[in-house]
Amino acid sequence: MDISNSFGRRRFLQVSGTTGLALAASAAGGEGAAFAAGGRAEPRGHEIRHRIVQTNGIRMHVAEAGRGTTVLLLHGFPELWYSWRHQLPALAEAGFHAVAPDLRGYGRTTAPSDASDYSLRENLADLTGLLDALSVRTAAVVGHDQGSTIAWAAAQLHPERFTSVVSLGVPYSARLPMPITQLIRENNPGKFNVVLYFQEPGVAEAELNADASRTLRMTMYALSGQAPDDLVPRWLLQSPENSGYLTPLPDPGVPSRWSPWLTDAEFDHYVREFRRTGFDGAIRRYRTFDFDWSDLPSLGTIKVHQPALYVTGDLDSAYRFQSDLTPMRAGVPGLRGIEILPGCGHWTQQERPARVNDLLIHFLRSNHS
Repeated sequence: MDISNSFGRRRFLQVSGTTGLALAASAAGGEGAAFAAGGRAEPRGHEIRHRIVQTNGIRMHVAEAGRGTTVLLLHGFPELWYSWRHQLPALAEAGFHAVAPDLRGYGRTTAPSDASDYSLRENLADLTGLLDALSVRTAAVVGHDQGSTIAWAAAQLHPERFTSVVSLGVPYSARLPMPITQLIRENNPGKFNVVLYFQEPGVAEAELNADASRTLRMTMYALSGQAPDDLVPRWLLQSPENSGYLTPLPDPGVPSRWSPWLTDAEFDHYVREFRRTGFDGAIRRYRTFDFDWSDLPSLGTIKVHQPALYVTGDLDSAYRFQSDLTPMRAGVPGLRGIEILPGCGHWTQQERPARVNDLLIHFLRSNHS
């Protein structure tokens, strides 16, 4: 099937990976001491606290700052709580309780070995369990990339717990007509796709784990606002089916050579964690996408009436191939605004921290007075 048909090339790119990347794709003191010993580059300002909480049968690491209305910050792939390092102190200073977990399979949070344990249902149970562990009844939820997919699902299925939602990059999506891997194969046959590549156990793990620094710097560069405009389309739409994940990508070197928003010290935090854990848990989440489609058939049919905000970079692959936001406007009656950030790539809250902080604080103050 030609992906320029009535289903739409842009729509295919949005859903062929529910993340921007795949758009074609115990004690608090003890844990905090361990993080400090790791030499983490952390922003100055409001203190960021670390602890491990028990939720839904796993141990979840959370970073938090401030007091007040709770705001959950959900990262994407391949990221960590650390992607919210600029937002945690800013939200705390504005009077909110900002909480950024390492999601299931990432960082210091439990990484089950069975891919079936990474379903959207399990991720949602992690979050409601986290609120219970924090003795919090309701929270605002903010997601980026895969975290956005979880945030939209939380708003739809648990509106009594998640009373507002902000998505960075990934818009609300109506229910797909078929499981995602089938959709990808029908719409872009013979071409590489991140979701399909991540399905076979061991293949992606071997490539990505071989050199965590290389994997991270090539991924972060390719999806950033600094990459050539044609790099992501060539990677995610035109690479041959037998391509590796990294094969089409240039190696830009350390961030100090190309990034105005990511320092070498900040980048090293990601490298240390993924060298320790590998990318295994992060990849397993992709293997539940088809199961999620059958397990939660109401997703994408439920309207989001809670206050909502959508923010994206105009160069984010989650948006640039899917600039028609009509489905989101129809499915989210609570939508308060759409903000498109010029020259910004996929890593929204890192590439434009000051603007994202301003937007979040204004939205949260307006809807959680």
